[in-house]
Amino acid sequence: MTLRLRVCIDVDDLERAIAFYRDALGLTLGRRLGSKWAEMLGGTSAIDLLAEPVGSAPTSVSGPVRDYRRHWTPVHLDCEVTDIDAAVRRAQAAGATLDREIQTRKWGRLATLADPFGNGFCLLEMHGRGYDEML
Repeated sequence: MTLRLRVCIDVDDLERAIAFYRDALGLTLGRRLGSKWAEMLGGTSAIDLLAEPVGSAPTSVSGPVRDYRRHWTPVHLDCEVTDIDAAVRRAQAAGATLDREIQTRKWGRLATLADPFGNGFCLLEMHGRGYDEML
């Protein structure tokens, strides 16, 4: 069996999210299912944008409700790019916020950002073999 990974991102404005992920990361719109789901293609895994209202509960047993201000989660996207400076400018032009200045690490450079819905993501400019050198 081959695992087909899909990434799901909650947003409060589906059309704005489609525009952001298209303009910031160069993804393209795939399928749509009604007014609450859009598939973005162009990465190694599909990204599903899910329109969910502010204040809604993600599960029946969850304490916190959806809040689209900047928030932290232990799961986020890391996107490898070849020119981090250009990628940061493109993401910011699309509506991303840069959390701090670009960091230089032994394996390359790292930018931590947030999409317009408070979801964090990183841009990585890797030297050498990429993730293998990070581990």
